[in-house]
Amino acid sequence: MLLKDTGRTVQEIKDLTAKYMIETYKRFDFICERAEGHYLYAENGDRYLDFYGGVAVNNTGNCHPKVVAAIQEQAATLIHTFNYPYTIPQALLSERVCEALGYDKIFYQNSGTESNEAMIKLARKYGIEKYGPNRFHIITGKGSFHGRTFGSLSATGQVGNVLQNNFGPMLEGFTYAEYGNLADYESKITKDTIAIMIEPIQAEGGVVVPTKEFIQGLAALCKKHELLFLCDEIQTGWCRTGELMGYMLYDVKPDIISMAKGIGGGMPIGAICTTKEIAETFSLGTHGTTYGGNVVCCAAAHAQVGVLLDENFAGKAKEVGAYFKEKLNSLPKLKEVRGHGLLVGAELTDPIAVAVKEECIRRKLLTTAIGTNIIRMVPPLTVTKAECDEVVATLTAAINAVS
Repeated sequence: MLLKDTGRTVQEIKDLTAKYMIETYKRFDFICERAEGHYLYAENGDRYLDFYGGVAVNNTGNCHPKVVAAIQEQAATLIHTFNYPYTIPQALLSERVCEALGYDKIFYQNSGTESNEAMIKLARKYGIEKYGPNRFHIITGKGSFHGRTFGSLSATGQVGNVLQNNFGPMLEGFTYAEYGNLADYESKITKDTIAIMIEPIQAEGGVVVPTKEFIQGLAALCKKHELLFLCDEIQTGWCRTGELMGYMLYDVKPDIISMAKGIGGGMPIGAICTTKEIAETFSLGTHGTTYGGNVVCCAAAHAQVGVLLDENFAGKAKEVGAYFKEKLNSLPKLKEVRGHGLLVGAELTDPIAVAVKEECIRRKLLTTAIGTNIIRMVPPLTVTKAECDEVVATLTAAINAVS
């Protein structure tokens, strides 16, 4: 839908939004009318280089032709049915994902937070049925972010943050350990613990990258204490980190993984993957979703996954990400660059991240700020080294301008 076709002005669209919508976002000051590749286009034709990536969604770029064609073809024949009939997009996507990742079973959801809810529910039900009624305790990491519904929010290790403040008591059964501190995780294990739940990289926590020894140590702890190893791949999955999934950076194999964002090509779809034994815990009627596995979303995801796998997007992210990180080391007021692939954070010495982000928007570059001093970038994996150079130049100018 284009502005010229509505008969409204830019200001009228802004006014309608302010009047009718519950606003929990600080809006960019432009109307996004269309997008292509790694650029967003405003109603006046201005072009923005998108290093926000739809919050780590647009891994193959905005409106990839194969994803668009899959959506259009499917929408012309069937847009929605419930999960009782068999559907071809679901079946084909299930085969492609499970075969690529080496898992037995998949269950579809609508989003990342719902996928984490499903993973938490499955782990708890497995623990209670196998070990007894109190075996539902899960350890997560301090600084983690797992979503905004109550199960995933309770799993989020950010006590005192605006995410959790004034939303009433969090769900019981979660304990937070210091991310990166294996001894602290082990000290939190009790007779009632059923799982350890991690992000392979804490993206919302500031692009915190753990050591391989830490992640492998957690996997060993789970094996030693008969715990499930749960991995939240919402932001790190589908080639973002330079590997197909983030956990592959560490040579481990979780018992359950959650995914969303990068799998759908921009369509709302999430999922969990697990083993046949654990999957059997979800028997008939124990879990469900009206829209999860929607045929249009599955068709889009099947096309998206095909492009990611067939065109080696993991390799592209690894190569361009390494180049980008090296170039970012030239930034003024830089404390540290960290990340894997094209999940990159630049920590600054001064608390100017929000001001830098806003200056970048004025210069037609979209990034995000984490806390007061971290700039995080999760661009489409189609970006080039030349565009990375452009971003470094823009960031340099923005940092100097606000300093």
